[in-house]
Order: sequence, then structure tokens, then C-alpha cells
Amino acid sequence: MTHPSSAGALVRASPPRVPHASASAAPPSALYRAVWRWHFYAGLVCMPFLFMMAVTGALYLFHDEIESIVYRDLLVVGQDASPARPAEQLVAAALAAEPGRLTRYVPAPAAGRSVEVGVRRADSSVLAVYVDPHTARVLGSIRDDRRLMEVVKGVHSLAIAGPVANHWIEIVAGWTIVLVVSGACLWWPRGRSGGVVAVRAAPAQRLWWRDLHAVTGAVAAVVVLFLAVTGMPWSAFWGERFGQLTNALGVGLPEYVWVKRPQSQVPLSSQGDVPWSMRQAAVPQSAPLPTHADAHAGHHAAGPSHDDAHAAHHGAAPPPAAPGAAIGLDAALAAFERLGLQAGFRVTVPADARGVYTAMRFTDDVRDARVVHLDQYSGKALIDIGYADYGVVGKLTDWGVGVHTGKQFGLVNQLVMLFGCIAVVTLAITAAVMWWKRRPQGRLAAPQRRPNERAAAGAVAIAVLLGLVYPLLGASMLVALLVDALVPRRWHERFGL
Repeated sequence: MTHPSSAGALVRASPPRVPHASASAAPPSALYRAVWRWHFYAGLVCMPFLFMMAVTGALYLFHDEIESIVYRDLLVVGQDASPARPAEQLVAAALAAEPGRLTRYVPAPAAGRSVEVGVRRADSSVLAVYVDPHTARVLGSIRDDRRLMEVVKGVHSLAIAGPVANHWIEIVAGWTIVLVVSGACLWWPRGRSGGVVAVRAAPAQRLWWRDLHAVTGAVAAVVVLFLAVTGMPWSAFWGERFGQLTNALGVGLPEYVWVKRPQSQVPLSSQGDVPWSMRQAAVPQSAPLPTHADAHAGHHAAGPSHDDAHAAHHGAAPPPAAPGAAIGLDAALAAFERLGLQAGFRVTVPADARGVYTAMRFTDDVRDARVVHLDQYSGKALIDIGYADYGVVGKLTDWGVGVHTGKQFGLVNQLVMLFGCIAVVTLAITAAVMWWKRRPQGRLAAPQRRPNERAAAGAVAIAVLLGLVYPLLGASMLVALLVDALVPRRWHERFGL
């Protein structure tokens, strides 16, 4: 008989017993029993959602590869020796095919690729219209919110079901941390060898499923914990407040992004996917009526601003001012090229008289990320910021997100994160099979408390620490404790709660 402390022992109908082969071993401690019980309930809450997140996350790891196949007819135009046409001509062709308002322009990222034109229609939906840059032929279009990977991402975060569901995913991620920590405590050998690094018995037996669960959890614990922790910055509650705190402490965005230029009330995140460190940055504003250079002499008397120096560092000179008129998309693209932006960026166009041209370039390597805002009248770079400008926490968080999504280290990164996703699916399936094979008829078969057993101080300390770091997790723990305390004892005995 094996000792019940193997990792993954999510469910039991009765208190753990001392193995016959080790009669002198001490019975499970109060800490062990508390950890075991929390592990069971954490699995009960999390596993269906973790299964869904693992499947969708595994698909999203190969975002580019999948979309390059599904949307090949829209993305690939073939080689053409003729020069590309002006951007404004390509936009005109897109708007003729799909009437609406231009919102973004994505230059062809490489030879043989199409141009993407974002068009907001009268019903407020946004279409991505694909155009051959050499012939201005419209290849087709697709709604942003109906792109395959956008749907996958929406399901992964439950954002597709609204803000309440998105908050629930944050709670699940918090409980996943509880699962990993408690599972490691349960797996710890304590002098045993069976079910620690090898799987025993045969698939027909519950022991095989328990050992598979235990060994999978032990091997994948670090990856699963990494996925849970690095997913938290994108969460609806904790992520927003973590961003506010890091920015307030000066370790997220650099201060000059907030104070050196007139800011709008429009967050950069409204323009699509942005690095985590830039989510709360506001978009700067253009000056509708540019003044003469001498009117600015006093403002610049102390020398060039940080932003001017940053733009100069990239070897760029702003195009000539055109008082009273916007410079236009072609001139904005030329300005971005002078600023050294390489292929692979997208441009958001001004939505009104105070708007700006914003170019965002996000490559697989987070260190190459860059955001540039241009005044729509003068073409001057108002803000030019890259990874090197982030605070230390911003850099670390963006790097973690890059690894989480499988981008930072290429195929190896994708495969390691894919292993984590497969491990979560395996853990969910083995936990369900273990419970099914062990459960008594009509009972939940949760690990039961002994009469008058108090919570172990160690378990309380771990729960309090995690609850303080992740408030929604802490609140859900309190709810779980309250429900557990209010359930009548006869229900515990009858249903195995």
C-alpha cells in the first residue's frame, strides 16, 4: 500500500492511513491534512477552467503559424518587382471596397506580403482589409473580433463572456498557484520512493492514474507556476492595480511619458495589443493650430526635452511644419522611417483634430518593442519610447509576458510552454479519473477534517501570504472558508464534503 501523501491525491473518501509496511511512521500532520483539503477544493474549482485555458493557450502559442495558414489568401501576394504604391492610394482602394473611417494602417511586413487597412464601419465594427501593395487590388477582409486567434484569446481569458467572467479567470489563476504549492507539499517524498519519479501499476488501476498525476505535477510544477504568475499582469483587477503601483513608484513607465507632453484621456491600450508596460500610458495630443517657432523659444530655452533628444538619438529630423493642415499618412510613414522604425510596425491614425499618428512595433523579442507618437500637423515625434526606457519592473513583466506567450526564445520557448499546457490537461484528466475510480456512490469524497481539528499555523500563513499578494484570491479563500464553516456537519458526513 502506498502512502497517501503522493502529489495529486486530490480526492479520498476517508482520512489517510499509515502504510502497513511502515507502521512506525507518524500519522499525517494537521498541516498535511489542511494542505490536502485545500488542494482538493482548489482542483475542484480550477480544473475545468484550467483545461480550457491550457487548450486555448496551446493554440495561441502558435498564433502566427496558424493564421499564416488560415488566412494565407489574405496575407500573401507573391513576389512582384514593381514598386509599392503610396499608402494613401492603397487606403483609398480599401475604403472603396469597404466604406468607413480609416483607423490603422499596417505596411507590408516583408516582400510578398499584403498591406492591412483597418476600417471602422457605421456599426462600430472594425474590418481588417487586405490590399496588394503593388496593384492596389483588395484581397478580402475580416472583422477584427472574428479573427480565429482573437476568438481563441477571448475564450482563453473569458473576456468573450464579459468583465465578470474575466475577473473569475484571475481568481482561477490565483487558485492555480495554490494548487502548485499544495501539490508540491503533498508530493514531497518523506522517505518514500513509489510514485515520486516513476509511475507504477497499470492504467486500469487507480494507483497508475495517481502516480501519473503526481509525476506530471512534479515535472511541470515550475512551468505551470510560471504561467500562472506571468498571466496575472494581464488580469482585470490585480493587473490594473499592479500597473498603477509600479508607475507610481517609477519602476513601470518612465515619468516623462506622463508629464512632458499634453495627454489625452485615451489609453494606448484602446489601439489594440500593446506591451503590458504601456497599457496605462495615455496617448499624447497634437496641437490643432501650430504656433511659430519663436513662440516656443521660451518653452525650449532650457534645452531640448527628453523626447527631442530621444528622437535625435535615432537620427531623425522632423519633416517641415505644415501650419493648419495635417501632414497625411504618406508623410507620417516617411517620418517613421526617418526615425528608424523597421518593417513590422502598425500605424494608428488620428481620430480627431487632437489625435496623433502612433506607430507601434512589437517583435518576438520584447527588447525591440517601440512606440512613437507624431504630431499630426508638424510631424514631430512627441514621444518615442522603447523597452530600454521602461522601469525595472516594467522590463521584467514584459519579458515574463513574452515568455508566457512563447515569443521570446523562438521555437524552444513555444515547446516549453506547450509542455506546460499539455501537463495541465494531463493533470485535469488524471484528477478526474482518480476521483471517479475512488468516489463512493453519491458522495463528493473530499478529504475530511478530524473532529475539533484546528487549522495548522503553516497552512494559515501560506494562505494569508497569497491572499495579501492577490486580493481576489484572498477574498475567494474567505468565501470558501465561510461556506465550509456554514455547511452542516450532517452534510459533511452524508456527502463526503
